[in-house]
Amino acid sequence: MLKVKDIGEHQLLAIINQYCDQAKNGDDGAILDISTHKKLVVTTDILVENVHFSDRTTPPHSIGYRAVAANLSDIAAMGGTPKAITVGLSLKKDTEISWIEAVYQGMKQCLTHFNCTIVGGDITSSVVNTIAITALGEVHESEAIYRHTAQAGDLIVITGSHGLARAGLEMLLYPEKYSHVSSKTKEKVILAHQYPQPRLDVIKTLANCKPYGKITGMDSSDGLADAIIQICNKSKMGAIVNLRKIPIDSGILAMTDFDTALHWTLYGGEDFELILCVDSDIAYKLKQQLSQECQIIGEITTPCEIQLVDEQNVYSKLLLNQKNTYQHF
Repeated sequence: MLKVKDIGEHQLLAIINQYCDQAKNGDDGAILDISTHKKLVVTTDILVENVHFSDRTTPPHSIGYRAVAANLSDIAAMGGTPKAITVGLSLKKDTEISWIEAVYQGMKQCLTHFNCTIVGGDITSSVVNTIAITALGEVHESEAIYRHTAQAGDLIVITGSHGLARAGLEMLLYPEKYSHVSSKTKEKVILAHQYPQPRLDVIKTLANCKPYGKITGMDSSDGLADAIIQICNKSKMGAIVNLRKIPIDSGILAMTDFDTALHWTLYGGEDFELILCVDSDIAYKLKQQLSQECQIIGEITTPCEIQLVDEQNVYSKLLLNQKNTYQHF
């Protein structure tokens, strides 16, 4: 099996360049045409072997796809449209070339779906395989989404199902534990973990909801609860979240008990859905257009306290320093 140490840097670059935008790649930097009426959006995300992916749970094609999806999700969370990415690749010298090509094929598949390209990057040797992607996008300033602009009375809107990626990881790690689960559910949760979908479609839907004021939000890369906490923290606001309004996917409930399912839904992460805080008019327009892909789960309040309630009873309080949310350190 051909490996990086067998071919050297320049031959490796020649292989990688096949997956890049030839018109914009090959110089010291890429020059992109950005409208003078729009702002540039830049975001960087890093995936490290045995931290974000492993051979046990993630084939190389999926690694590339997820790496791109994470970055495009950040662009969506800012209200933007992706234009291009650069890829920094740190590789062990005995990494197989077929592994690298599969990673880039996964990247290409995700990028092609969103009309985006690879325009450059860098490679270096390392003791552990690492993928660092910088994504570039554009957004009208009036349509930009930030975390710090939530106001009392805004409704909290979430897209999609949360916890599926966490359920997929559990399924991949402990398949024998879930032998009772149907093959359809297994496929569903594993797909959610290995091939998450950045919600750029929601940004297009928002354009149909104009006129609208300031939209606050972020994605759920570190979990639904974390997103609500971050928004409230940055906006210096509180929130009331209705437990009964949070959809728990039937696939998750087929795998485990309710308390665990709720925990995965709130804290699982890597679903790359959007959490938006908008006025009631926009919230109900979104709900109407996205149907079951959108739920209104709560409201932003003035006190700096986040309450998860069951009807009128306080179920628990999501403190701003909630230890259940994912922390790298």
